[in-house]
Amino acid sequence: MNDAHPELGPELRALAQAILDRLDPAVRAAAAAAGGDGPGKCQQVWCPVCALAALVNGEQHPLLNVIAEHSVALLTVVRAMVEDFPTASGPQQPPPDEPPPSGSNRYQHIPVTVEE
Repeated sequence: MNDAHPELGPELRALAQAILDRLDPAVRAAAAAAGGDGPGKCQQVWCPVCALAALVNGEQHPLLNVIAEHSVALLTVVRAMVEDFPTASGPQQPPPDEPPPSGSNRYQHIPVTVEE
């Protein structure tokens, strides 16, 4: 985060949260409707043309089911990322010239020397 604009992180988090709050119900409703009234004429799993035709006709198609499941899962992951986003008063990154504190994190500073 840039020190010149410490309020930017919380503002972006609030914006992302507002977008998720509006998008989530629509995606869940679309996922529930993806089941359709019954199976369509074509049940080829990866045929986008058949999936679109089934969507227009209100029929069930395997590709629509996959898209619906993955869309809901993706929103869940994004929501978890937004909720775990550090705030301005939360943990800060160490300056680039200082090694990270020791602990169980996966980051390991590796010094690089370029010789010409």
